[in-house]
Amino acid sequence: MRTLALLLCLATPLQAQEVDLELVLLADASGSITQGEIDFQRESIATAITDPAVLEAISNTLTGSIAVTYVEWAANQATVVGWTIIDSPETAEAFAAALLGPPRLATGRNAIGNALLEGKRLIETNDIPSLRQVIDFSGDSTGNFSGASIEDARAEVLAAGIVINGLPILDEGPDDPLLQEYQDRIIGGPGAFAIPALGRQDFVTALRRKLILEIAGQVPNQITPVSAP
Repeated sequence: MRTLALLLCLATPLQAQEVDLELVLLADASGSITQGEIDFQRESIATAITDPAVLEAISNTLTGSIAVTYVEWAANQATVVGWTIIDSPETAEAFAAALLGPPRLATGRNAIGNALLEGKRLIETNDIPSLRQVIDFSGDSTGNFSGASIEDARAEVLAAGIVINGLPILDEGPDDPLLQEYQDRIIGGPGAFAIPALGRQDFVTALRRKLILEIAGQVPNQITPVSAP
């Protein structure tokens, strides 16, 4: 019980300290994602956020800290873990532990525009000052079946000065057109980029690499970054 209380305390982001980066992790939980894949995505985030290289990238930022929230999206959006300031291995472990317990809360078909707008709302309504704000969008398609259009939502997010990065899951292999679709329709803002995961097996590696780049404010060399329109 004392261990659980400590984890909950560490994972409660009530401090209004300045962080280097506010990062909304928007993860696909639509009908194409099975419960096993939901669990795998959460476990992958837990593994990546506690990776020594990721923790080193956080410690090397100007403030030595970032704020992260994990949200699953489908027809609706559901916050799995609220805003958490990560500034140590202990706070990273607390965030990771909090990811693994909640049930699936987002269901239905894609509402990508609404998901992007929810990421914007979460950034604009918290009380955490930051130097940079990023929405990290992952999924396996760009189908949009309800809610705001991708184009309108993306434009609204970018107008607010928030960068959108992407992690497309290329289930059809290297020739899957989804990466190009993410570059054309999803990502945007100064230095925005998409790092593809070649199927589920590559998800953890791609995620860890993307987190390190986002935290450091860098872009990958082999993928052309997209600037704000």
